[in-house]
Amino acid sequence: MTRPSSVLALLALLLPLVGCKARPVAAAPIRVAYLQNDLHHLPLWVAIEEGFFREEGLDVQVAGVFRSGAELVSAFHAGDLDVAYVGQAPVTVAVARGAADLKVLALVNAGGSAIVVRADSPIRSVGELRGRTIAIPGIGSVQDLLVRKALRAAGIDEASAKVIVLRVPEMESALRSAEIDAFIAWEPHPTRARSSGAGRTLLPSHRIWPGHPCCVLVAANRFLEGRRDAADGVIRAHRRAVAFIRKHPERAGAIAVRYTGFDPAVVREAMAEVTYEDQLSRADEEEVVRSLASIGYIEKVDPARFVDSLLITPRGGAPNR
Repeated sequence: MTRPSSVLALLALLLPLVGCKARPVAAAPIRVAYLQNDLHHLPLWVAIEEGFFREEGLDVQVAGVFRSGAELVSAFHAGDLDVAYVGQAPVTVAVARGAADLKVLALVNAGGSAIVVRADSPIRSVGELRGRTIAIPGIGSVQDLLVRKALRAAGIDEASAKVIVLRVPEMESALRSAEIDAFIAWEPHPTRARSSGAGRTLLPSHRIWPGHPCCVLVAANRFLEGRRDAADGVIRAHRRAVAFIRKHPERAGAIAVRYTGFDPAVVREAMAEVTYEDQLSRADEEEVVRSLASIGYIEKVDPARFVDSLLITPRGGAPNR
């Protein structure tokens, strides 16, 4: 006959084990990054602030805010990130060179950059940038690709223009002090340069390449292989955020002000220059590949085959066009 004291002792041992078995094990946080004060990345901020990631059961934590796409991609190579919002061009360059093992999950935006000159500059066309100093955020960035497209279209040999790399937050002051003659940057920096009286838009990026893709949502392959369900949740949250921006631009703008610290009027005007999208065009990505190859940033490859290896079709979601 089992003694009551023995039964109680046995229960005392078993209850903690039962409790541990029933307690759900929290998934590891998803490490995300974006570019500093880049209005293109508003869908990420919206998804965080509106709780879209949380509603997908995801613990998304900001693991880095970077000043250029190249810096961000390097963090992927170091294993410090799971997903990120970043320019399509630096992702393409990194994958083509074997510097990072990434997949593109969705488009984030089209357009949203501009070539800016001083407000009092005599320069009235891209053709007049011959021999001038032009600042870009980084070699192999979307803005680098765009300015070189613009120069070529104007018949300017790239060697005839001095293209330098400058951190985006420093561009406006460099323009004002005449250290540079022009810059190209993502919004809201072109709009703020106009608002402050320092600059004037010479050419918006949608006139360089109408409807051009810009930033994308990417993930490390190791993350996709180990946590595909979580990756699909990130995609769903991103799509909800894009739809939210379209439906509630004022609320989205307030979020953008909190993340950038820019004046609300500047943010409102800058948002009108950005088209938020979540469906990536295969044809556009192939054009990015061809353009980067023509500049010499990547080796010539079959664009269609390369894109096949780069893009992912979300399970249960619409395929990229």
